[in-house]
Amino acid sequence: MIDLAYVLPLRWERDTGLPELTAYLRRLSEQVEVVVVDGSPPEVFERHARLWRGSVRHLRPDGDLECANGKVAGVRTGLRRVRREHVVVADDDVRYDTAGLARMRALLETADLVRPQNHFHPLPWHARWDTARTLLNRACGADYPGTFGLRRSFFERMGGYDGEVMFENLELIRTVRARGGRECRAGGLYVRRLPPGTARFWSQRVRQAYDDLAQPARMAAFLAVLPGLAVVLARPRRCRAVALLLLGAAGVAGLAEVGRRRDGGRRVFPATCSLFAPVWVLERAVCCWLALAARLRGGVPYNGRRLRVAAHSVRYLRRAHPAPGTRWSCASRRRTA
Repeated sequence: MIDLAYVLPLRWERDTGLPELTAYLRRLSEQVEVVVVDGSPPEVFERHARLWRGSVRHLRPDGDLECANGKVAGVRTGLRRVRREHVVVADDDVRYDTAGLARMRALLETADLVRPQNHFHPLPWHARWDTARTLLNRACGADYPGTFGLRRSFFERMGGYDGEVMFENLELIRTVRARGGRECRAGGLYVRRLPPGTARFWSQRVRQAYDDLAQPARMAAFLAVLPGLAVVLARPRRCRAVALLLLGAAGVAGLAEVGRRRDGGRRVFPATCSLFAPVWVLERAVCCWLALAARLRGGVPYNGRRLRVAAHSVRYLRRAHPAPGTRWSCASRRRTA
């Protein structure tokens, strides 16, 4: 056994992929403590309970942690219940192997938050398209994975994090920073992620673009792409305009290739993913305008509600957490002592 706990926040309407997830959880439970916080409808929850009884701790989110972003309630409930200091939090499509768990445990010796690197496997066309986003993030700093390592004691002192935001991963990272936590960007710790179906991929486009509202400079850059293209295409010399567009596309693909080569990424990211980078930038440029329109209408739709805030700035979070022991209330952005 590895001295590590694993928290899986879950909410499924349908059980597509349940046999595969069950097999993964059973393998996982032989190596680490596993807690599944399940916010699924009652009939789905009961089916999970029957299948997972005896292998994992399976429970509902705590009632006092209800919030718009249910994943946050699941994470906070799980961190309350685990018995170990070092904890992995992972989405339901993340798949660790033994080496990855052991590496995470070692990194948590000196860090309060560990930020590994997800990679899709298998890689259908839309996963390669989405991987271009990952490569550009890596080239410009670090990606935002669907899994983190956390020290439970620090998370408790931190008081959790806000559950009324869309980009909950960035909110967690920034809250750790605001409270003086030690962050480890483990770009070479590769953790497999299952790709979404094609329909889900398309449904996530605007929602993912909405996350950029929490990063104003990035948002401004993407909003400028379409006007920039219009200016270039309006040039009277079409050959020169085409040459500029090709040069720009080559530059974006080259930047993605820098991210692919960082920290040995070539062993998990095929070269074709870099070629999708110009297409992804164009997609994000369109979706950022749609995200901005959603913001003006009160926020992006999520689980029957509209979430207005993508994530808070570190400055805001420092003001919101002036002293140890301050905790977020999930029901609102009030602070409670």
